[in-house]
Parts: sequence; C-alpha cells; structure tokens
Amino acid sequence: MKTDILAFGAHPDDVELCCSGTIAKHIAAGKKAGLIDLTKGELGTRGNATTRANEAAKAAKILGISFRENLNLPDGFIRNEKESQMAVVKIIRKYQPEIVFANAPTDRHPDHGRAARIVADSCFLSGLVKIETTVNGKKQKAFRPRLVLHYIQDRILTPDVLVDISDFMDVRMKCIKAYGSQFYDERSKEPETPISSKQFLESLYFRPLEWGRMIGVKYAEGFVCERSFGVKNIFDLI
Repeated sequence: MKTDILAFGAHPDDVELCCSGTIAKHIAAGKKAGLIDLTKGELGTRGNATTRANEAAKAAKILGISFRENLNLPDGFIRNEKESQMAVVKIIRKYQPEIVFANAPTDRHPDHGRAARIVADSCFLSGLVKIETTVNGKKQKAFRPRLVLHYIQDRILTPDVLVDISDFMDVRMKCIKAYGSQFYDERSKEPETPISSKQFLESLYFRPLEWGRMIGVKYAEGFVCERSFGVKNIFDLI
C-alpha cells in the first residue's frame, strides 16, 4: 500500500483548492498519491455530506489519485487528541508516504489549524515503535514520513516552498469546479457563502500567478514547513 504522497484535508475540497496542481504534476511524473479527508464537511452551508462525497469522488477521478478515504471525524469539532491522532497514525502506517501535505497551520476556519496540528503530530507519533496499532488483526510497523508540508489556505502566509504548476493549472481548476455545490454556479439556488461568488472563483488564479512570478514561471503553489530541509544539489533550485 506504500505511496509517495499522502494529502490530508480537514474537509473535502481543501486539498483541491490548495495543492491539487502539485499533486497532479507528481502523478504525471510517475509518483503515486492518495488523499485523506478528515471530515465529510457536513456542516457546510451549501450541499450536504452525500453531495460532498459525490463531488470528492469526481475530483479524485480528475486528479488521478490512487485512493481517497474519509476518517469521519466531526466537522467543526475535530480536536488534536489521542483518538484523532491514532486514526491518522494508522493511515500513515498503512500507506507509508514519503511526503505528507496538510492543512495550513493557521486559518479562518478553526478546523484547518487543528487538522494541521493533528497530522503533523501524528506523523511524528507514527514513527514511535512503542505505539502499537493493528489493522484487521495485523500489527502495523512504525513509520515516519520524510517531510510534512502545509499548504496555504485563506490567510496569507509566506511560503517556504514554491512548486511550478504551470502545466497543471487547468487540472487544478477542473478539480475545484467538481465541487459544484460549493463554488460559483449561476444556476444554484443555494445560499451565498464567502466562497460561492464568481469573484472568489476568479481569485483562485491570483496567488498561483503571484507565486509563479516570484520564481519565474506562470503558476505556482505555495507551502510552509516547520523545519529546515535540504537539497543535494544547489542547481536543483529555480
């Protein structure tokens, strides 16, 4: 079940909004990626859990990920506590990702920051051999990912890493638009929300354009990291 990239989102659509271009790029390069939603997004103003699940499945197909699971934690009330951490530890040990993407460490929606902490802490705990977990009666091996990167959401954070997604911006937008209940649709009768306007949909190009300009490409996605990391060759940098 080993994978290269495992992306976590507090809600269905978090990952698509913030790092789907990066995931699509690495899948195209031959990497294996999967996605874990912590909640069903059942408290969202528009749509419902069933609608969100159907949209998530559609987005997953567009993105080309190998699997998508939902941990069914309570939307709006997730907490960085043992029960949540152990659920994430089991997932990390199941898929053994090299790189983990997680929510922004601080954001407008309180679930985002809490989800970021749950995932980051669980990545550490997953490497402790004295924490024992079993799945279907089989003991899991301890495993710790090489790197945890937090994607950037509503609040403006200074990125530590920028990934060129110039060739994958169209895939990113198709994944986002798969969530028809959440984003702009002139036919929708759903209530207005901060992310349902046409202006918000158009704004999703702004940051990738600005970040792309910073590294001399058209579009980029940004990530923050809690620790320093290195490269083997300085010429790998752009």
